[in-house]
Amino acid sequence: MRYGLLGEHLPHSFSKEIHERLGLYRYELIELAPAELGDFLARRDFGGVNVTIPYKQTVIPWLDELSERAKAIGAVNTIVNRNGRLLGDNTDYGGLAALLRRTGLDLRGKKVLILGTGGTSLTARAVAKDAGAGTVLRVSRSGREGAISYESAVAEHPDAQVLLNTTPCGMYPETEAMPIDPARFPALEGVVDVIYNPLRTRLTQRAAALGLKCANGLFMLVTQAVLAAEAFTGATLPEDTAERIFREVLTEKQNLVLIGMPGSGKTTLGRLLAARTGRPFVDTDEVIAARAGRSIPEIFQAEGEAGFRERESAVLRDLGATGGHILATGGGAVLRAENRAALRQNGLLLLLDRPLADLVPTGDRPLADNIEKLRALYEARLPVYRAAADARIDVSGSPEETAEHILQLWRND
Repeated sequence: MRYGLLGEHLPHSFSKEIHERLGLYRYELIELAPAELGDFLARRDFGGVNVTIPYKQTVIPWLDELSERAKAIGAVNTIVNRNGRLLGDNTDYGGLAALLRRTGLDLRGKKVLILGTGGTSLTARAVAKDAGAGTVLRVSRSGREGAISYESAVAEHPDAQVLLNTTPCGMYPETEAMPIDPARFPALEGVVDVIYNPLRTRLTQRAAALGLKCANGLFMLVTQAVLAAEAFTGATLPEDTAERIFREVLTEKQNLVLIGMPGSGKTTLGRLLAARTGRPFVDTDEVIAARAGRSIPEIFQAEGEAGFRERESAVLRDLGATGGHILATGGGAVLRAENRAALRQNGLLLLLDRPLADLVPTGDRPLADNIEKLRALYEARLPVYRAAADARIDVSGSPEETAEHILQLWRND
């Protein structure tokens, strides 16, 4: 029996690996142009499919029946073939409700702004209303379809307490985009973004910097997949299935990003971690040098620090956009806000916190080739490192002990 995901563009979807981790069936990514959708559904040669952008409402006329939930929402993300009859359901509802609970966001009595007007926005509206939200407003660029404009949202609803983003703004590969600045809403308590690729969008990074409760959509994706699989097969999966698979996929997709002073041990630890995990190791300075066709000191001599930093930012944008690597960064990599954002989108940033007394200047680091330069750098950069890091790693032990500590921290994060 055939199972899969219907959508128009699916090269970066995580759904196949999530469903196949359940061990119940093979799962395909089924890319269809709008003109092909009707023929596919009419053939009915599948046991069950999920539905994503842009077809969550488009599929409805081809279905024989809608669940009460899908009917009330007006959007379908799960279709089950029951003896030739197509039943449309909405497991996004359960996925988003679970994500809100996991994030600790209580919507009772709150003003909720839902960004977007597509099928997922209809689900978000239903979840918010059922959770007891006081006011629920959808927001769009045009302000049509019963929505308000972004300008109106900022001007007339600064008291909004929760933002739910259901637009693709900020989704891979356009990861530098952000639909709205949460700082414009001084009463805001939390932000949820249904985007799961990247793992942390610019929107939720900004929310985290403001001290707000926030989450991206990976847990929602996994939970709705578990609910869909139960609908496809009639199986009842263990209660911890969604949490387990979420942890597995998050670990697989994350980069481990080592930050810290020159000489703090990033390359040594990075190679050890790569050997223990089977992941590719990338030294960002080596990539910069390879692209430039010259060494780091030669880049500094020819282009100055400003030229080197531009090259570094370009490399970090590329490396941060995908996951599954061990990255050792240069000592100044996280000094620029744009670099921190690029690395955070798919990375867990770990500060290798080696005391100044244990750092040794070397000639291949132009900004730290003597003890005076090294001390000045340490004093200037340590606050930036600490603010950028997801965790601080004590490197006083052996590299092997430190690597084991990092792996335990990562697996339990």
